[in-house]
Amino acid sequence: MSRRPRILVINPNSNEAVTEGLRQAVKPLTYAEGPEIVCETLAEGPFGIETQEHVESVAIPLRRRVEANNEADAFVIACYSDPGLHVAREGTSRPVFGIAESGVLTALARAERFGVIAIKSRSIPRHIRYLRQMGLMDRLAGERALEMSVAESASGEGTLGRMIEVGRQLKELDGAGAIVMGCAGMARHRKPLEEALGIPVIDPTQAAVTMAIGTIAVG
Repeated sequence: MSRRPRILVINPNSNEAVTEGLRQAVKPLTYAEGPEIVCETLAEGPFGIETQEHVESVAIPLRRRVEANNEADAFVIACYSDPGLHVAREGTSRPVFGIAESGVLTALARAERFGVIAIKSRSIPRHIRYLRQMGLMDRLAGERALEMSVAESASGEGTLGRMIEVGRQLKELDGAGAIVMGCAGMARHRKPLEEALGIPVIDPTQAAVTMAIGTIAVG
């Protein structure tokens, strides 16, 4: 009997609530004939990745996690800053997907211009640098912040209402035709947010896992 392919989704922060949200987000992508999708927490990571220092601090631990794993056929780094993405890719011949890169590429297939919901304003310059490196600034309608922490975005009672408010600003004021949720901790709010806004809302972890499934399927 052939081994079932496996996709390892790594949450680079140490917040188990975020990891559980990732598990719920990828459930619709799990089916009997498809790859096994395993979500793990990087225990040595910060509780939330909210600064450039946090991003840099998890790069080598992520590389080591990827190098040490001989069972996964593909990896997903589940943080919207794509920490350690390139150094992890250097450590393996297997595909490594970053959720920011995957989420944005998916949004480009759904709309001419996209918007991003960030957790805090201070994360926006970091995201903008990344989009500039990708050469996609002309497709960005705007990015607006919730002004919440990663933990609050994952479990806060008022998170969805605030996301709807910010999403409407991106749609109506900035002209976004699709929205990318700019934090893995927002995963459980995708469907109700899309229903409220009436435009595509991209969960970047779902986008990255979908790309991993496709890559495995075609060998």
